[in-house]
Amino acid sequence: MERHFERINGYTGPMPQRATAYSAGYDIAAAETVVIQPGKIALIPTGIKVKLGRYEYFELVSRSSLPRKRHLVMPNSIGIIDSDYYPHEIMGQFLNIGDQPVVINAGDRIMQGIFRAYMVADNDDAQGYRTGGFGSTDKENESND
Repeated sequence: MERHFERINGYTGPMPQRATAYSAGYDIAAAETVVIQPGKIALIPTGIKVKLGRYEYFELVSRSSLPRKRHLVMPNSIGIIDSDYYPHEIMGQFLNIGDQPVVINAGDRIMQGIFRAYMVADNDDAQGYRTGGFGSTDKENESND
C-alpha cells in the first residue's frame, strides 16, 4: 500500500508539503476562503484526500502560531483521519477564540498532518465498514443499543 495525497476533483491549490527534511508534519492549506465569526466553529475544506495503509491514520494538528496570531484553535485539539475515510476530503475544524471575525484565505496554511501507525488489541473483533464522511463513521453493522 502506498500512502499519498490526491486532489479532490477541481482543486488546483497547493498539495501538502513538509517544510524541512526533519519536519514531522505536512503543511495543509485551506482550499477556500472562509470567515469564522467570534465564538463560532467552521469547517475548512482542504481540496485533498489521503490514502493510507492498514493500521495507519493521519493526525491533523493546528499550526502552532494560529492561537497567538489568528486566535484560532482546533476545538477537539486534533483530528483523526482513519484509513477507511478515503476517498473523502480532509476537513479541518477551527474555533475563533478572539473577538473579531477571522478570514482564512484559500491557500493559507492552517494545519499540519502527520502519518501515524497504531496497534489493536489481540482480541479485537471490529467488523464494520465506513459508509459516510466527516463527523461520523456511519459504519455498517452498527448496533442501536
